[in-house]
Amino acid sequence: MVDNNTNQEEQLKETLGKIKNTIVVLSGKGGVGKSTMATNIALGLAMKGYKTGLLDVDVHGPSIPTLLDLENTEVMGDGKKIYPVTYNENLKVISVGFMVQNSETPIIWRGPMKMSFIKQMLSDVLWGDLDYLIVDCPPGTGDEPLSVIQCLNDLTGCIVVTTPQKVAVVDVKKSINFCKQLNKPILGIIENMSGFICPECNKYIEIFKTGGGEQMAKEMDVPFLGKIPMEVSIMEAGDSGIPFVEKYPKSQTTKRMNEILDKITK
Repeated sequence: MVDNNTNQEEQLKETLGKIKNTIVVLSGKGGVGKSTMATNIALGLAMKGYKTGLLDVDVHGPSIPTLLDLENTEVMGDGKKIYPVTYNENLKVISVGFMVQNSETPIIWRGPMKMSFIKQMLSDVLWGDLDYLIVDCPPGTGDEPLSVIQCLNDLTGCIVVTTPQKVAVVDVKKSINFCKQLNKPILGIIENMSGFICPECNKYIEIFKTGGGEQMAKEMDVPFLGKIPMEVSIMEAGDSGIPFVEKYPKSQTTKRMNEILDKITK
C-alpha cells in the first residue's frame, strides 16, 4: 500500500522539477499591496516572454481573482490533477478564490487544513514547464508562509514588500528574519506606496514618508529592489481587473516595476 504522504511528496517533486525558478512574495504587514506586487511581477514576467505561474495561497483573503478579473472562474481537473486558469499564453493562475462559490464567503479552516491545501496546490496543479512560479503568501510569518517555504526546497528566493512607514517596517523586519532563520535567500525588498505621482502634472511628490524600506534593506543587509509610488492609475487598474503593467505600460510606475523585474531576472 502506497503512503499518501509519500505519494504527495513524489508528485510535489515531479511538479517542482518542471519549474526553473520559484519566488515567494511575502510581508509581515497586511495592507502593504503585496498581492498587487505579486500580480504585476507575475504578469510583467509573462509580458517579457517568460512562462509564468501565479499561485495565491492567501486562504483568508485571496485577492488575485479580483486583480486579474477572474472572479467566478471555476477550476477544472481530471480527477488527479488540477488545471490552472489561463490568463494569457504565458501566465497561468490558481487561487483558493476559484474554489468558493461566493467571494464574500469566509473560509474557516484550522492550521492543518490550510497546510494540506497549500501542499495540494503545489503538488496537484498541472503547471507544466515554467520559467517562474510566483507565490503570493498571506501576511505574517505563520502557517501559510511556513508551509510554502518548507515545501519549496529549491526556492529561488523571497521578495519582501513593505510601505515606508515605521509601523510597517517594524513588522516587515520579522519577515526578513523569518527567511534568514529558514536559510532562504532574499531577492530583495520592494518599498510600495512610496511617494505619489500627481495625475495632473505627472510629477513625483513625496507627500508621505519615503525611504523606510530602503533604509531597512541597508540595516538588514539585504538587496533593495526599488520603490513603487502611489498613482491613481494603480487604483484604477486594480479595480478594473487589469494590472497596471498591462493597462498602463508607459507609466512611471510600470517603468519602475520593469526595473525591478530586470534585477530579479538578471
